[in-house]
Amino acid sequence: MTSPESTPKSPKLRPIPNFIFASRWLQLPLYLGLIAAQGVYVFHFWVELVHLLEAAFGSQTALQALVSSIGYKSDVPVPALNETIIMLVVLALIDVVMISNLLIMVIVGGYETFVSRMDLDGHPDQPEWLSHVNASVLKVKLATAIIGISSIHLLKTFINAANYDLKVLMWQTIIHTVFLLSALAIALTDRIMTPATERH
Repeated sequence: MTSPESTPKSPKLRPIPNFIFASRWLQLPLYLGLIAAQGVYVFHFWVELVHLLEAAFGSQTALQALVSSIGYKSDVPVPALNETIIMLVVLALIDVVMISNLLIMVIVGGYETFVSRMDLDGHPDQPEWLSHVNASVLKVKLATAIIGISSIHLLKTFINAANYDLKVLMWQTIIHTVFLLSALAIALTDRIMTPATERH
């Protein structure tokens, strides 16, 4: 049994430093807001999935809702699901999942890094990346997630390229390339600034 004398005590902060340090809790409503946004994404995902299933069974109302939501246009009426529409809807669902993953990284990683410890050590469901998360690691992971989301958007645009102007295609490609270069720059900067002993 550990004696009271051996238990480390937290240093008592002066009033002003204590007040400044406590201000980190102002970020809590922001993370709660992101959780609410996550709920909206879950609802949107299921609405699109239900429409896809209904359209697969011949519902014209659900089919038109899908065609409208993905921005698909055709010179002739679309009587039933086709491969392109299914692919665009599935990519849209994957996009929602990837954005949801990004939200989880921001909520959990941001709270752990900037607000308070969650004491998840030893928890069977603790994410692997959370055990060594810090502001630098979180920044690289967010950049990687954004590239993945941008890739899905770009793929959706290329599949549905007939309905986009050439300038839109060009600018989406340029923006995606900028994301790639930015992520590489962030990762390189992190590698330069982090000692090799801390990376392993």
